[in-house]
Amino acid sequence: MGIIKASRLIYDYIRRDEENHVEEVNRAIDGLDLDIKAGDFVAILGHNGSGKSTFAKQINGILLPTEGTVWISGMKTTDDEHIWDIRKTAGMVFQNPDNQIIGNIVEEDVGFGPENLGVPTDEIWKRVDESLEAVGMTAYRLKSPNKLSGGQKQRVAIAGIMAMKPQCIILDEPTAMLDPNGRKEVIRTIHELNKKEGITVLLITHYMEEVIEADRVIVMDGGRLVMDGVPQEIFSRVRELKDYRLDVPQVTELAYELKQAGVELPDGILTIDELIRHLLPVLQAAGAGM
Repeated sequence: MGIIKASRLIYDYIRRDEENHVEEVNRAIDGLDLDIKAGDFVAILGHNGSGKSTFAKQINGILLPTEGTVWISGMKTTDDEHIWDIRKTAGMVFQNPDNQIIGNIVEEDVGFGPENLGVPTDEIWKRVDESLEAVGMTAYRLKSPNKLSGGQKQRVAIAGIMAMKPQCIILDEPTAMLDPNGRKEVIRTIHELNKKEGITVLLITHYMEEVIEADRVIVMDGGRLVMDGVPQEIFSRVRELKDYRLDVPQVTELAYELKQAGVELPDGILTIDELIRHLLPVLQAAGAGM
């Protein structure tokens, strides 16, 4: 069993009337089976309403299964006695960093989580130092979060989770409110934490360029897992992704259109360098034939 495992997971959003009678049931997750290995960087894709954010909230017990089971490091999310251990194991970073930042200065905010966990004061400050360094925000430790850019705030939010020493970080569209530079900052930080600290990362995003360097890509639709593989494999299925109302990286789209026009290119090209490498022989051959 991996660090995160879901078996036959079902979750229904239930709306009730004033007398507690069921008025409407919307199934957000429909029989999901998933096993994620410790240390992996996993991207989860899906259009709005696909169930990806609902699944994220299952991981640290914000929501509990209607049916089925979710385990985090072997602990069931439905076991009340394990809920705090689960939340220490799997930290959550949300879309809007302002919803997570509560301290008046950066270092206080980062220390808030471990303080709530009862961590001794000396250890808290050690964790604050390490976490701020890990996300490249040490120079801002005495600043007010209100004076930071969106990307800087999101890195502070990640540091706050890091200070709680999680084994896994779930990021639910963490760059959705950021400009391109802020998005790059945050994604670079997440990859460094994954590689240097060995932290398992679940990244929910709708920016396809953020998925290219993931170890694994999962696509959800209608609460089900519909695609699962490495980025090159997933993005080689351009037409299928479009059927699920998803985009592909721009360079992948260009390579796909060129291939449709008759240019001999492999499927699943993900970077400009890769496209150029495959186009050069084609261009050279065309030039030689003139």
